[in-house]
Amino acid sequence: MPGTNSVLVVSKNQLNKINTWMFLLRGCAILILVSTFIPALNPAMVSGLIDKNSALFTMAVSYSSLVEGFTRAINRGWVNSSTVLNIYVSSLLTFLSVAAIVAGCCMTLGKLKLQRLGIKIIIIGCGAAIISLLLLFPAYYALCGSTNLNAVQPMISYSYLIFAIFLIICAILGIANIKLLPKPSENDKYEMEAKYKLFLMALPFVILCFLFSYLPLWGWRYAFFDYTPGLGLSWNNFVGLKWFEFLFKNAASRADIIRVMTNTLAMSGIGIATSFLPMAFAICLTEIRSVKLRKSIQVVTTIPNFISWVLVYSLAFAMFSTEGFVNTVLIKLGLEKTATNFLMSGSHIWLKMWLWGTWKGLGWSAIIYIAAISGIDQQLYEAATVDGAGRFKKIWHITIPGLMPTFYVLLLLSIAGILSNGMDQYYVFRNAANQNSIEVLDLYVYLLGLGSGGTGNIPLATVVGMLKSVISITLLMAANWFSKLLRGESII
Repeated sequence: MPGTNSVLVVSKNQLNKINTWMFLLRGCAILILVSTFIPALNPAMVSGLIDKNSALFTMAVSYSSLVEGFTRAINRGWVNSSTVLNIYVSSLLTFLSVAAIVAGCCMTLGKLKLQRLGIKIIIIGCGAAIISLLLLFPAYYALCGSTNLNAVQPMISYSYLIFAIFLIICAILGIANIKLLPKPSENDKYEMEAKYKLFLMALPFVILCFLFSYLPLWGWRYAFFDYTPGLGLSWNNFVGLKWFEFLFKNAASRADIIRVMTNTLAMSGIGIATSFLPMAFAICLTEIRSVKLRKSIQVVTTIPNFISWVLVYSLAFAMFSTEGFVNTVLIKLGLEKTATNFLMSGSHIWLKMWLWGTWKGLGWSAIIYIAAISGIDQQLYEAATVDGAGRFKKIWHITIPGLMPTFYVLLLLSIAGILSNGMDQYYVFRNAANQNSIEVLDLYVYLLGLGSGGTGNIPLATVVGMLKSVISITLLMAANWFSKLLRGESII
């Protein structure tokens, strides 16, 4: 009998039908979101003056980039600035509507009441996006009234129709899902299962990882072409493995690779050999009894991590240049007669770079160990105190063993990234005196590909980058295998 606490009963066939239509709705919403980042599907492309590489997202978030293409037309009186503003507002409102559609799509992962709310938001978002697209027509008609149609090139592209069809289909699917879903009971709440909450929390980071780590792999295709900057790729300049052969057969390239690899492995090796320093610093920091002093030291040592390497070099220049602070003090104390430009010296450059890197990153690297220390069971320390253990015995027998799993994981990742030193630090400290001993692999790839005013050898730089990735993955697998062999644990 129905009552206030009655449970909604849905047949298996109806449930399968609901899941199918919900899947189609979510898929359509994702397609709409993806299309906002694809220039070829930009519905706001109403003029030839708009950059063909501009997606709807670009036009929505950057008014200046949109105006830039119309600058000459506005100055000549071919286009009114209000028309450009109309295009921008339409793009912005359309993208915000798409954002609402995506938010509603995420809400459909919840329970029945939240699902229905999410679908309603999707329908409203689709309607708002269609209305926003209609605002482009006044701008289009204004462009058609320009005194120089050849320059302005007003248009309604096929992407406008495709985008509008996506929105209409999404709205229809939303209405269909509303009709299929049963009405929630009075006791239902706007809830979502924990697994879907965790999924939505992780989703932005997964997307960022895909965009910045996996999507750039599409650029590896340049390694198989004779590519000239400014020109597109075509099968007319396909050369296969030419640049791979050139890298190993050319004597100059081999010499450069050996020199660069020596610098890279040496600097990374120093970093790996001293990778225990953040752990030691974290232990020392947590042993300070004064909370204020401990926090002050942690803040002071963490701040350098957020300073760019350009500013770090400015600080180094102020201290160690010919007229810097160190030379001024040494000359006044009579320890030096003439000033020495320490930054122009190529001696001990590996050690110098390690010292600057340690100063910049020690406090930040210690944070993960501080968090690991706070996770160690405090009853172990209490039991050790009862047994008469002192501070150093507690560190040796409790703290350090508790930190070793974290240390081993970070060590394996360091070994996997032994060829990835970054380039910012070495680029700003590089000069004519130390360039042979400071040039690491990342900096070499940058200079090889974009050197000489951006007209470098991009295919060869891509080959070097590909080999670096392959070697890094191989080292990670090897380090993981040794860890599993010696410790019985692995990170993969």
